[in-house]
Amino acid sequence: MTHNDEHKTVLQIVQPGLLGLMDGSVSTLAPIFATATLTGRPHDAFFVGFAASLGAGISMGLAEALSDDGVISGRGSPLIRGGVTGGATFLGGMFHTLPFLIPNLHTALLLAYAVVVVELLTIAYIRFHFMKSPLGQTIVQVIVGGGVVFAIGVWLGRLGAG
Repeated sequence: MTHNDEHKTVLQIVQPGLLGLMDGSVSTLAPIFATATLTGRPHDAFFVGFAASLGAGISMGLAEALSDDGVISGRGSPLIRGGVTGGATFLGGMFHTLPFLIPNLHTALLLAYAVVVVELLTIAYIRFHFMKSPLGQTIVQVIVGGGVVFAIGVWLGRLGAG
């Protein structure tokens, strides 16, 4: 793959996908974990996570597709970028939602915590590998950002349940 082809792939596929993964992974944390903590019912957290992931995927896909026709910027087809962003957003939210299909809340939470860590490390690796961000710096940024949102979700769930 030539440097120009690699640049085009990063601009048209990797960056929109990374944007979606980051948004889906982080934006759904607070509602899912707040719901799990508030209700104590994994089933409720699953449906909140599913709804948040689907809504965020549609929203992010449309936002990416409508933000730039790709002609001047060279970012490629808005439909492809929108599809990549929307799909990655949905998946980013669903990965840590799926553990809430497990009926035991404690088990579901433990598995979801582990999935979140893997998601955030994967995002950091993608930023490092494709965007050439320093690995240590990107891990800290992604973990701190995700950790803040996660903590807010748990705090709000406890606040609401108390």
